[in-house]
Amino acid sequence: MAAPSHRRSLRKRRVLAVSAALVAAAAGAGVLVANANAGTVDLYHQTLAAKDGWASSGAGTTGGSKADAAHTFTVSTRAELVKALGSASDTTPRIIKVKGTIDANTDDSGKKLTCADYASGTGYSLSAYLKAFDPATYGRSKLPSGAQETARAAAQNKQAKNVVLKVPANTTIVGVPGSNAGLNGAMLQIQSVDNVIVRNLTFAATEDCFPQWDPTDGDDGNWNSNYDAVTLRGATHVWADHNTFTDAPHFDTANPKYFGREYQIHDGALDITKSSDLVTVSRNQFTSHDKTMLIGSSDSEPAGKLRVSLHHNVWKGIVQRAPLARVGQVHIYNNLYDVTPLNGYAVQYSINSRAKAQVVAENNYWKVPSSVKVAKLLSGDGTGAVKDSGNLVNGTVTDLVAAYNAASSKDLKTTVNWTPTLTAGLTSATNLPTELATTTGAGVLS
Repeated sequence: MAAPSHRRSLRKRRVLAVSAALVAAAAGAGVLVANANAGTVDLYHQTLAAKDGWASSGAGTTGGSKADAAHTFTVSTRAELVKALGSASDTTPRIIKVKGTIDANTDDSGKKLTCADYASGTGYSLSAYLKAFDPATYGRSKLPSGAQETARAAAQNKQAKNVVLKVPANTTIVGVPGSNAGLNGAMLQIQSVDNVIVRNLTFAATEDCFPQWDPTDGDDGNWNSNYDAVTLRGATHVWADHNTFTDAPHFDTANPKYFGREYQIHDGALDITKSSDLVTVSRNQFTSHDKTMLIGSSDSEPAGKLRVSLHHNVWKGIVQRAPLARVGQVHIYNNLYDVTPLNGYAVQYSINSRAKAQVVAENNYWKVPSSVKVAKLLSGDGTGAVKDSGNLVNGTVTDLVAAYNAASSKDLKTTVNWTPTLTAGLTSATNLPTELATTTGAGVLS
């Protein structure tokens, strides 16, 4: 007969073996996986839970959770990140752990690159560009063309080779907890790939050194920049969770004006375009930004895609596009919108539904100062729909669509052609200001 201590040892080993087997089985099933020994969530292998928005549809979103050791990387520099990403066409599952803050405007040796470095050798200079395309002499009827526009495009392409980071399919990119993980100056490009997870990262200072002047954009022309912090183009099954997006440290109030228009160096924060589909954006913080989230890049995008869920996000100091939705079926629930002016960013609107978009906005909370009219919180072109319910403004249930329609000549439609079913976590909006204050953005996961 075995000694009691030996029997206990055997039982302990059997329990540990069973626990390990259950963890492995759970990982294969695509559920939230806990570390059997530490009792904490394995952040790097965590996958999107069932019914958690549109990205849980079908096969769900598992990212690189099946990565082997050879495709699990920890990166701290731009060069290491580029190597870990590999080829955009390689579908091998991979996990990339970002440790610390990576500056995309650096060369392979880590040397800081400036706008002057990118312009070097191209023949571009801002003063020459302004002289060449001054509306007083060039006019306003056509886009810039000629030597200086060619030089500007060449300089922009040089910057793009550094800052545009292409993400392959079956990838998880996660910030290492406690390391102040993030990407400065980068555009994470998720294009024509499936099954990507991006979590626990701060995206800051995504800036275009070489905005293009477009005299035909609007009545007075506009300067347009080229980089979003994260851009989805024809991507499917993407989960963006617990990230922070900000223009800091350079806010738009510091932008000069040329030809009477703001020299805009920022584009989108997280744009979902080119028939991207099955996307969940959860527990992020969007702050101090103008054109924040575009869902659908054109009014003529084909129907049947652009299915996006936005939940438990904080939008603070956002001018517009929170989001601007086109064509698709978009569920916006349990978000907190604080439209108090911040760092010079004052709200134009929060949600815009156009091009027959079918938006369901429910149980969101708006903090609205007395200087902002409730009718300004929504926008549309007369073809989009917003079905709203349970939304609170300063704690009071408010019919946002009725308020908008009463003040607008282009009414939002009030009925939609679908009913959300992937609604994990949907609750009353009452406690959102307290709940989301400590549970959103980068740096709160461990």
